[in-house]
Amino acid sequence: MFKLRTYHAPDFSQEPFCSAPDVHLEPVTIAGAAPDDFHSMSIYSEYFKVGGEWLLAEESRMDCTPVYQNGRIAVVEPRNLKPGDLVVTGRTEDASQGIYLWSHGFEETDEKTDAFAFRLKRSRETSFTQDYEDIADLLRHEKEHGKIVWVMGPAFSFDAGARDAFARLVDAGYVQAMLAGNALATHDLEGAYLHTALGQDIVTRQNMPNGHYNHLETINKCRQAGSIAAFIEKEHLDNGIMCALERNHIPYVLAGSIRDDGPLPPVIGNVYEAQDAMRNQLRDATTVITMATMLHSIATGNMTPSYRVMPDGTIREVYFYIVDISEFTVNKLADRGSLSSQGIVTNVQDFITHLARQLNLL
Repeated sequence: MFKLRTYHAPDFSQEPFCSAPDVHLEPVTIAGAAPDDFHSMSIYSEYFKVGGEWLLAEESRMDCTPVYQNGRIAVVEPRNLKPGDLVVTGRTEDASQGIYLWSHGFEETDEKTDAFAFRLKRSRETSFTQDYEDIADLLRHEKEHGKIVWVMGPAFSFDAGARDAFARLVDAGYVQAMLAGNALATHDLEGAYLHTALGQDIVTRQNMPNGHYNHLETINKCRQAGSIAAFIEKEHLDNGIMCALERNHIPYVLAGSIRDDGPLPPVIGNVYEAQDAMRNQLRDATTVITMATMLHSIATGNMTPSYRVMPDGTIREVYFYIVDISEFTVNKLADRGSLSSQGIVTNVQDFITHLARQLNLL
């Protein structure tokens, strides 16, 4: 049975916390620019001493700016800073400037590993059997107690079996939001509409005559209909990822790219609006699984802290998985600061069908 690890906060009744000074707060004078010596956030729990009280930044985000607002610490993207915002300054994190970074909140034992051991990182030689069992147990828990956000690249939509497996996860309640780009939705809808992805049959891989038009035809028909939901209804589509999301009223964010065709009607072309929409879905996420998309995975990792403050005030761990056939992509996410991510090196089409079987959906 899956069980969340208990969060252990620092003991602020002890030193060095008692004698630590309050943080220094400096007002913003130029919109979108922080004062000198501004503090920048990490993925870990960070506390700030204001008026003698240690306050946790409840909705954190890496590389963003802590701002004191109405008795709490808000975490604001630098581009959104406004004149008058009180920004925390100082770059030590040991309480000496009223700032304390706490990375041990979910540790349970003092168990140590050997200083020298093979295969400590995630690679194609890693055994992932336990990961599948752990993820299945986690998803069963999160279905009732959390929010599961999936981040998906277009490679996922090129296979009929993978599309069906993910649709089954949606129907079974294991998806609460989906983040992707124009291509994932386009090729999935092309699969539902014409049984191809980029003109190639999603089962036999046979190239269709004039198949290079198929994704453009799909986009055009969708734009004529005015929305993905209207296109699905008009063409009586009933299979795949987007149909399942619409059928179950699951929110999704499609972020635009410089290389997009069309794009589909709901694609957000402004990168900062897309970033805001993605973060809005991630604010209350408790499990995030990213698949076959390096840029979306890194972007999501940078927006996702290692913890979440729940409505009842408890603090719980956020689980983050990255699944990709490329070791480089899996390990690059950790290199970019998302140290709490767990990597699985495999074909995402195989991953999702294996996981669906683990959940008894296939």
